[in-house]
Amino acid sequence: MTRRSATLAVAGALIVALVAVASLFHLPYVVYSPGPVEDTLGEWNGQEVIRIDGAETYPTDGVLDLTTVGVTSADADLDLLTALRAWLDPDRAVVPRELVYPEGTTAEQSRQQNAAMLANSQQNAEVAALRKLGYDIPQTVVVDAVVEDAPADGVLEPGDVVVSVDGTAIATPEDVVAAVTAHEPGETVTFVVERDGEQLTEDIQTIAAEDDGRALVGFSPTLGFDLPVDIEIGIDERIGGPSAGMIFAVAIYDTLTPGALLDGTHVAGTGEISPDGAVGAIGGIQQKIAAANHDGAELFLAPASNCDEAVGGNNGDMHVVPIETLDDAVSTIEAFVAGDTDDLPTCPAT
Repeated sequence: MTRRSATLAVAGALIVALVAVASLFHLPYVVYSPGPVEDTLGEWNGQEVIRIDGAETYPTDGVLDLTTVGVTSADADLDLLTALRAWLDPDRAVVPRELVYPEGTTAEQSRQQNAAMLANSQQNAEVAALRKLGYDIPQTVVVDAVVEDAPADGVLEPGDVVVSVDGTAIATPEDVVAAVTAHEPGETVTFVVERDGEQLTEDIQTIAAEDDGRALVGFSPTLGFDLPVDIEIGIDERIGGPSAGMIFAVAIYDTLTPGALLDGTHVAGTGEISPDGAVGAIGGIQQKIAAANHDGAELFLAPASNCDEAVGGNNGDMHVVPIETLDDAVSTIEAFVAGDTDDLPTCPAT
């Protein structure tokens, strides 16, 4: 063996050893990758994604994609080699694990949390779309879930409408939290709730929260709505989180209005939505832009509060337009379809 051959052999062996060692190092990070997209005006498992009963619907024409982000699972470790490959890929990002998964979060807990946030986003989208269409949708505060063995367990039930706390009328879930935490642990809180058409008065003694010692009774409140139209949204069960809310709302609005809003255009987007139609920030904006671009979208609707983060997103020739409300989303699509793009704002993306 020549000296050159021996040197190359040693170098090769060292590289193999370094790769093997690197694969053993687990880093406290996760990788964001462009995830799959889904056409909310199309079908999933042989059924329309948006199914509506109780109101007249109209044909749509075009593709309206919700976008997703692939994230390292909560029960998977990120090795050095995978992290390095992600750092070198402009469509992926490496972020600290604690920003995505609080310490101790299991994969099942993460799945349940994402499923709950998805369900909430779908409800918000339904309310926002119907309100834009002129429906009067009053809201209540309801018991979402009761913690097992907590003081509220066996007293309150999921679905109970919270009318008042300590004699004060309740309008938002935050009102409930404020009223309960105004007490010291051990004190009693008086709830008036409506269940099956009857009002009940319940006195519940508070206990101290383990993390910060605040008073609690052990249930989570959420907004509730009595919708005059029955809307079902069926998508891939692997999709979770709140970020598809805005796109759901646009899809519902398009389905319930005469004429095809997209008129054959391919639109994608992301954004959390509130019941009043405000669009909020989400995570992984660059990866979602890349996913939409790879799928051939012509227009991407991005939350205005994410616009700065869109810098560096792989948008190609796709227009990335910031929006703040559902009204903005609809008017942006209308302008884009009509070819009136000169006055549309854009997010800086290279």
